[in-house]
Amino acid sequence: MTLSHTGTSPDGPALEIVPLGGLGEFGLNTLAVSYGETTIVIDAGAMFPGPELPGVDLIVPDLSYLQNRRAAALILTHGHEDHIGGVPYVLPYVEGPIYATPLTLAMLGPKFEEHGIDIDERLHPISPRDRVTVGPFEIEFIRVTHSMPDCVAVVLRTPLGIIVHTGDFKVDQTPLDGEHFEFHRLAALGTEGVLALFADSTNIDRRGWTGSELEVVDAFEEIFTSAEGRIVVAAFASSIYRMQILTRLAEQFGRKVAFVGRGMMQNSATAQRLGYLRAPAGLIVPDSDVPTLPPREVLCLATGSQGEPQSAMSRIAIDDHRHVKIGPGDTVVFSARAIPGNEKSIGRVVNHVTRRGADVITEDIKHVHVSGHGSQEELKLMLSLVRPKYFVPVHGEYRQLAHHRRVAESVMGNTGHPVNVLLAEDGDVLRFDREGAGIVDKTQTGRVLIDGTRVGEVGDEVLRDRRHLAVDGLALPVIAISKQDGMLAGSPEIITRGFVTDKGDESLLSDGAQMLAALIDSTNVEERTDPGLLREKVRLEVRRFLKKRSGRRPLVLPIIMEI
Repeated sequence: MTLSHTGTSPDGPALEIVPLGGLGEFGLNTLAVSYGETTIVIDAGAMFPGPELPGVDLIVPDLSYLQNRRAAALILTHGHEDHIGGVPYVLPYVEGPIYATPLTLAMLGPKFEEHGIDIDERLHPISPRDRVTVGPFEIEFIRVTHSMPDCVAVVLRTPLGIIVHTGDFKVDQTPLDGEHFEFHRLAALGTEGVLALFADSTNIDRRGWTGSELEVVDAFEEIFTSAEGRIVVAAFASSIYRMQILTRLAEQFGRKVAFVGRGMMQNSATAQRLGYLRAPAGLIVPDSDVPTLPPREVLCLATGSQGEPQSAMSRIAIDDHRHVKIGPGDTVVFSARAIPGNEKSIGRVVNHVTRRGADVITEDIKHVHVSGHGSQEELKLMLSLVRPKYFVPVHGEYRQLAHHRRVAESVMGNTGHPVNVLLAEDGDVLRFDREGAGIVDKTQTGRVLIDGTRVGEVGDEVLRDRRHLAVDGLALPVIAISKQDGMLAGSPEIITRGFVTDKGDESLLSDGAQMLAALIDSTNVEERTDPGLLREKVRLEVRRFLKKRSGRRPLVLPIIMEI
């Protein structure tokens, strides 16, 4: 299939490529490619905030670079949040179509619905080997294997040469859907001559090869064989292959499958609709059926593998989920890699699960997770196949990018095809022309913090907080609790600054303090003795209370003092 989209004719000899996110960090993967008057964007990623950013629900790249150069198209490599989570925020800068595989486009549906976006006519599904034309660019899609179906690498044929962008990939020799990595097409491009390769660096520090998704089957078969009660598996909501493996095992061992958590429900429904997740009728049940089924006949797949405070797994762990309860005899499996920085949050959830009496299994105990990113040998293979003139490591923190440079220089030097490595970071302007290539400039980049109401979009934390404080002020709930049992060690208090209340509502803060006292009394011991969970719960309840009573949304910063 060949599609075309009319773009502005190029009027200059230089190719300009600017990473707006994803170089020097995990997440925010966004790349702008310009030739003359035509710009296209490859991927539009987001990342989720840590506890140091209260009130922030999502982080997207600063897109100032695109303000004066409207993109003619948006190209998406696959459906993970770090590649599509920022699409609603990039769309105002994109005038043309969105090209992506069917599953990727389907996973955008809930985002468009949430943001009130209706652009069905601009969504163009593509398949591997399809080619589309956008201005001076001819774009080809090549199938790669990853931890979910429908992933592609992107080939840009430009007036100055061929650019290959791998997206996220690993070499899965036994893909679950039978769709294999297209080695031969990449090798053919290498023979033809590639100007530059932009390649995933996530697992460059892991020696050897990344295993196939099927490698987790043996470990899960052992778990299904020995588990006496419920099995709850925490995984990424986008792990479609993992869903399929576990669904097949549930059928084999006589268990019903319940998807728990909004993301897991949405993605499993999308995968079933498109045929990427197959299950016999009656096998998949709603989570509301879980309490009515014998524990030995239940498998729950839940969100929250990273210990997110409001996720399904976190709520299950503290016995706060409406339908799913765990106890002695149950087994909880964390089937995901800990993202750097999330170790403490995951540890807290594991502790809570253990207190419930359930057995906990992680990848340190059994082989219950396989990475979706290629290890060092796969990254070497990509370099050897493509044989680029220039190489740009992407997708990783600076140490991964630098390590990938060293590996590339060593490997390509030994093969007789030395490569020039451009070690770029977010905002670097990479210029390719007939004289050569290099990093020639730096453009504005950064992070935009998004809150759930989509009214707090600013370029950095300080500006966001200043705007929030200027409009609604600051509320500091102060709570003293006993370190041993989490009981109140005094009356709670809400201190405000810059927060205006009506004259007729002098009791607002005292009522708020009483609400906090009742909240702490109604909270179970595990939540009260976990400062992270308690702080988030207090923040949400105080924000809800003040919004309801005053109509304002001050910045809420809980202070929990353990005595």
